Amino acid sequence: MTYETTRRTVLLATGATGATALVAACGGGGDDSGSTSAQSPTGEDATSGPAGQVLANIDEIPVGGGKIFKDEEIVVTQPEQGQFKAFSAICTHQRCLVSTVSDGTINCPCHGSKFKIADGAVAHGPATRPLPAEKIMVEGNSVRLA
Repeated sequence: MTYETTRRTVLLATGATGATALVAACGGGGDDSGSTSAQSPTGEDATSGPAGQVLANIDEIPVGGGKIFKDEEIVVTQPEQGQFKAFSAICTHQRCLVSTVSDGTINCPCHGSKFKIADGAVAHGPATRPLPAEKIMVEGNSVRLA
């Protein structure tokens, strides 16, 4: 039995491949567990920057706030004095770069999603998944990529 490749077959195969790629791109999990130490766990979407790279001095990260590092696509927060956390700065809704950290949340300018500075959890949608944690370390007065 011979099979003919029809236009419909090609379009269906192409559409299925595209849909699979779209679902894979929108997926991805992250470790949404918070850590109370100076070192945060790494999420599945962790940024691969040079380990040991200094991001900031600890006094540049305000208590109850944070700082966004656009080039590294990381946001570092200090929910409580001496407690540093790091998360992906890419919103889990539609992959926009977050723009501000204020009033205890990390804020996305595209559609208004907000994430808690303590654990990256969604505080306000449309995002439904938390920001993935990133791995950092605090050495002396420096916050570094781990």
